[in-house]
Amino acid sequence: MKTAIQWQVAGVLLAGLALQAPAQADDYPRKAVTVVVPYAAGGGTDVVARSLAEQMTRQLGQPVIIDNKPGAGGILGTNAVAKAAPDGYTVMIGLTQSLLTNQFLYEKLPYDPRKELGLVTQIATAPLMLLVPATSRIQSVADLQREMRTSSAGGNCGSWGAGSYPHLACAYMAQSWKANITHVAYKGEAPMLQDLVGGQLSFTFGSVVSAKAYLDGGKLRAIAITGEQRMPLLPNVPTFAEAGFADPEYRMSGWLALAVPQGTPKAVVARLQQAAQQAVASPEVAKRFEVLGMVPMGTTADQFRQNYNADWPVWEKLVKVSGAKLD
Repeated sequence: MKTAIQWQVAGVLLAGLALQAPAQADDYPRKAVTVVVPYAAGGGTDVVARSLAEQMTRQLGQPVIIDNKPGAGGILGTNAVAKAAPDGYTVMIGLTQSLLTNQFLYEKLPYDPRKELGLVTQIATAPLMLLVPATSRIQSVADLQREMRTSSAGGNCGSWGAGSYPHLACAYMAQSWKANITHVAYKGEAPMLQDLVGGQLSFTFGSVVSAKAYLDGGKLRAIAITGEQRMPLLPNVPTFAEAGFADPEYRMSGWLALAVPQGTPKAVVARLQQAAQQAVASPEVAKRFEVLGMVPMGTTADQFRQNYNADWPVWEKLVKVSGAKLD
């Protein structure tokens, strides 16, 4: 008799829990949501995050608070989110590096992005331009390829650090073009662009936000842009594919995305995705993206997963070709 009553009580409790779980997801969020930015305050990622947080606060009806956790190329903040409770109250805005390429750049990573992080939505992509000095005779990617192949001295390509996309792309060009291209690493994009203007570099890849003043001032020339489509700010600059170089390696562009700890309820992920998409579509955020040279995306979680899986082997190949390794 006692055992029968115990089973009845257990059944009632389990039924109650089963009914309670959807209700908890339905009324999410019930408190403030913390968005971890694994980079320092004031940078491009932080600026975007704060614009999104303001809009998502309106959509979610609860405060969305930014928590900057910089360090180790985004690893510290990303790991904190990967190890957080999967309840929807700890979210992160990460870059391609923190969510994908760090897997290939570091020998030991404290988190596994595919196993410990759930993908919510890609917020925006940030194409890069292939740049040459305005005084250069190179007018197209084909010109650059020909110059790098035939010049006995070859050329040098700048980047803002080992493992950055400019480094990976330069290494890929050297290998696929069978050209003598020397990689020159800088501590940041600004000194790299200054040396390009001064003629110390043959070419490089640069962000729209950093290089546009040099383009407008007639000091640099953009001959191609990464990504799937032309930038509204640079309508006369063709994509690599339009320039005759359709390799997927030239399609790669860095992106910003929203992620959560793996195991976060699907209904909560869907709510975050919806709020982020609405934020991305707002005029205020769209204007911020334009100023920063970014293209808004606002994908679904399923689209993000498809894009992520398609990008994975391409980034892995680029890192392998470059030989880049970080400690």
